[in-house]
Amino acid sequence: MRNISLFAVICLLALAACNSNDKKEANTIEFKNVNQRIAKSFSDLKRLDTFKIELTGRKPEEMVLNFTIKNADGKEIYNTKIKGTELLGSTDPNVDLSQEKDQIIFLKTIADDFFSDDNFLEPAVMPEDKADNYTPDKALYEELKKSGLNGFKYRLGKENNIYIAWSEKEQKVKIYYNCC
Repeated sequence: MRNISLFAVICLLALAACNSNDKKEANTIEFKNVNQRIAKSFSDLKRLDTFKIELTGRKPEEMVLNFTIKNADGKEIYNTKIKGTELLGSTDPNVDLSQEKDQIIFLKTIADDFFSDDNFLEPAVMPEDKADNYTPDKALYEELKKSGLNGFKYRLGKENNIYIAWSEKEQKVKIYYNCC
């Protein structure tokens, strides 16, 4: 009888340990840094630039999304670092991001979708397009119409898309549109 009671206690302890591990696993996600590269024409229509995105950090307040573009010669022509808290802070208020694991999933989704085909604009500006109030540099906008160079857009939040392109005149990447 005593052996059966001892066996029952051991089984209950083992079951409790398994259940607590299951709960821990359900509340955590496996974290892997996002590190992606893609080659697209951007600063030159005949040569490919390298776009790279990295999401580093383990907690939302430590996470940083680093986006760089290097031209075909390997020279860095664009670099921006976006804090995870900045991306979380400018989100749709209807999205529930109260849990840390949901915040991490959200940030990883942004990074994973960063190089979706919709974000590569070929060309950056169509010849018939007209500059509007969301065009910070009208001269660049007109330059892009003539050059036919490609653009790229990325999200900083619910209603903040940044559109960038290479300015041949200034020899640097600039924002040519900033809108919803």
